[in-house]
Amino acid sequence: MINRREMILSAAGGLSTCWLGAPERLFGSPPPKKVRLGVCIHSYMIRPSAEEPGGKAGGFADPLNFLEHCHRLGAGGVQVGLGTRDETYTSRLCRRAESYGMFVEGTAGLPGDRAGVERFEAQVRTAKRAGAKVIRVVMIPGRRYETFDSAEQFRRAAERGRRSVELAEPVAARERVRLAIENHKDQRVPERLDLLKRISSEYIGVCLDTGNSIALLEDPMEVVRAYAPWAYAVHLKDQAVGEYEDGFLLGDVPLGEGILNLPEMVRVLRQARPEIRFTTEMHTRDPLRVPCLTEKYWATLADVPGRDLARTMRMVRTHGAKRPLPRVSHLPLNEQIQREEENVKKCLSFARDRLRL
Repeated sequence: MINRREMILSAAGGLSTCWLGAPERLFGSPPPKKVRLGVCIHSYMIRPSAEEPGGKAGGFADPLNFLEHCHRLGAGGVQVGLGTRDETYTSRLCRRAESYGMFVEGTAGLPGDRAGVERFEAQVRTAKRAGAKVIRVVMIPGRRYETFDSAEQFRRAAERGRRSVELAEPVAARERVRLAIENHKDQRVPERLDLLKRISSEYIGVCLDTGNSIALLEDPMEVVRAYAPWAYAVHLKDQAVGEYEDGFLLGDVPLGEGILNLPEMVRVLRQARPEIRFTTEMHTRDPLRVPCLTEKYWATLADVPGRDLARTMRMVRTHGAKRPLPRVSHLPLNEQIQREEENVKKCLSFARDRLRL
């Protein structure tokens, strides 16, 4: 009897079968023309909800299964959580990626204290054995304007984050693996660059998300220019915007369907870091609310110049979507999964056809 998971995936249009345990010889037609753009696992936030607990072979987010899926899409690599795994698994993952001509980047959580360094070191070693030269990390969890109620709260969180990076740096240096800290709607450019300069390590840099910093009222093109010399990884995304009563809506859309000057961003990054790899982080979700006209928003951003608010709202009003921004939460689960897959495919096609990635 077909189970719920298989029924949903079947209804979603025959999506990847590798994580259901299908033999590689049954993968079917050859993958599309190869693109150098990789796919971040966070592009698939809906898909895992279709899985039954304890599903086969670790589920969709298992690195080997995710690599197979992205290979079938024609992607150039993956950025995925690798956890702590034995040498048999990591060797298999590394060989498989090499045979496909794909790169592997990891994601991991920074050590919260000295007790967490051993766990972090095991994850870094796992990533290295899997062929990853870069691991994406987040220094301050949550969106600054949502998570913190005061400047002091945020200052303490930033200090904890700095200590975590300082604990992680010797591990990264010893293993010769670079840590890429994402601009995660947490620190603005001057704050993050100050941190990077203070730590001053070739193993600590940036995972540059091309859209996140709009939520902190920063100009996305200027963010790319500022971080490019420090960038070790890229979350290439496009954004759509629209007004609402407390500020603006920020929606992830497939590459080429938003307001960002992606060709110029790619050019700047390639010029600064010729070896850099790009992954798409295409969140299929309802647009985020950025309440920049509320008092709480400014509790941790009091030093932001008013001209940045004015510039951002002018951008929203000038380039805001003429139609409502895409929403998915009202759709049945199988349709959400299908939309998610379609969005990733659109990103890969745009990167290949328009960005020469």
